[in-house]
Amino acid sequence: MDPKLLPYIIALVFIVVLVALLIVRNMLAQQNEKNKIEIGNGQTIGRRDEQDDYFSTAETKDGTIAVLADGISGLANGRMASTVAVNTFIEEFKKLSGLSTLENFFKEAAFASNHMIVENLNGSNGGTTLVAAVIDDNGFLHWGAVGDSVITIFRNGEFKAINQKHIFESVLTERYISGEISQLEVQENPLKKRLINYLGYEGFKNMDIGKSPIQLNRGDKVCLFSDGVYDTLTEVEMEKILSQQATPYDIAQDMIKAVEQKRLKNQDNATIVILEKTW
Repeated sequence: MDPKLLPYIIALVFIVVLVALLIVRNMLAQQNEKNKIEIGNGQTIGRRDEQDDYFSTAETKDGTIAVLADGISGLANGRMASTVAVNTFIEEFKKLSGLSTLENFFKEAAFASNHMIVENLNGSNGGTTLVAAVIDDNGFLHWGAVGDSVITIFRNGEFKAINQKHIFESVLTERYISGEISQLEVQENPLKKRLINYLGYEGFKNMDIGKSPIQLNRGDKVCLFSDGVYDTLTEVEMEKILSQQATPYDIAQDMIKAVEQKRLKNQDNATIVILEKTW
């Protein structure tokens, strides 16, 4: 080999390696973009003196998580309870070493949250609802819920309900189905919206957990709502907003604007988090 050609050969090898690295990086970027979950959120304090709703999202190698907690209105320490619960779920999710332990994650995070809230309350009143949604890299939804906040999938212009609310109305409905009371007694019971399970008291029962992951379609929007949203807007109003050709963030902001435009005298805190599957 002519020694004079050596610098040119080294330069050529360097260029080939650099191009190869750029191609690999581009392929990885395309793969990450392909499996991207678009996230949007919105929140209003409403007519309350304090914002007791709290939420957070995080992305790891195992997927994307969104958690929303609604500190119970009328009880002290609602903000503390919702913050502790959400932060506990996020931190525990970051410790996961694989999706095979997701069910245990939901259970353990719920009981850990409840324990910490009860300790911080130290005999005072307080508590929070919580919904958590995880979308893995294969596009499957995993979820857990306690209280009356809502997880739902918006697909093809309609809602697909996921969790059931832990409220006294569900007990009344069971009694109606068994023939113990009338439908009118269910509808007129003043305590029907009272929570019967939440994080923050020693009698915490359990967190509802999806028995099997739900395959999401491209364009599906997984929505987390506090009751300040769904008690204010009708299902038709929410469907109209979610049907817009807009980013999840813009849709969430429009949802909150619609809540505020109602100008309800006793408007509760309202929060929405949207996770959209883009592939």
